[in-house]
Amino acid sequence: MPNEYVTIRTRDGDCASHVMTPASGGPWPAVIFYMDAGGIRPAMLDMAQQLADAGYLVLLPDLFYRYGPYGPFVPKEVFAGDFRVILGPLMATTGNDKAAQDTEAFLAYLDTRDDVASSKVGAVGFCMGGGMALVSAGTYPHRLTVAASFHGGNLATDAPTSPHLLVPKLRAEIYIAAAENDGSYPPAMAERLERSLTQAGVRYETQTYPAAHGWMMQDFPVYDPDAAKRGWGELLALFGRTLHGGD
Repeated sequence: MPNEYVTIRTRDGDCASHVMTPASGGPWPAVIFYMDAGGIRPAMLDMAQQLADAGYLVLLPDLFYRYGPYGPFVPKEVFAGDFRVILGPLMATTGNDKAAQDTEAFLAYLDTRDDVASSKVGAVGFCMGGGMALVSAGTYPHRLTVAASFHGGNLATDAPTSPHLLVPKLRAEIYIAAAENDGSYPPAMAERLERSLTQAGVRYETQTYPAAHGWMMQDFPVYDPDAAKRGWGELLALFGRTLHGGD
């Protein structure tokens, strides 16, 4: 199945990216896939291809491009030690604001492809990428028409880059998939985000899965195949409803 390696020029440099497509057909609706803090690795590529196989052109950018070469990491090995020491320096090179800035270049790149079916683009993010997907949707409301966050953390904080601050600008439909007992997204934070979404009149749905933070990532120690199957079902139903039908 096609996996095209491309380089996208952003304001800060060259962002290595993968483009996954279905085995045949096209054009297809486009989705930007915002990675987790584990970076680009085989499991991440597999997840992007799984989404592509459902009928989408998937752009998977390496958001750690500012850092330079790394990994690929094996999460089970990383989590066996102090993952902050290993991943912290890479995570420091990006963030919600930088990812949103990069999305300008990602959208421009998608506009150059004749196998993209519509100007409407979807976004999905996992862990670190969850907030990035939401902030990007708020930054480009006329392009990103749907955004999903799976076990995203720090979605409503006092930080100036907190995703909930851009909620009033959203035009996208939003799906928030939370994990039980997730220290990065406690109930009070969830209430704060949901209150802002409701007040802004955003169409959204939130679900809390009986699983641990990171349950969707197939190479994580906490991977939950049953919860992941449910998550994929929700994501594909959401994208199928919002991204098909042209402009």
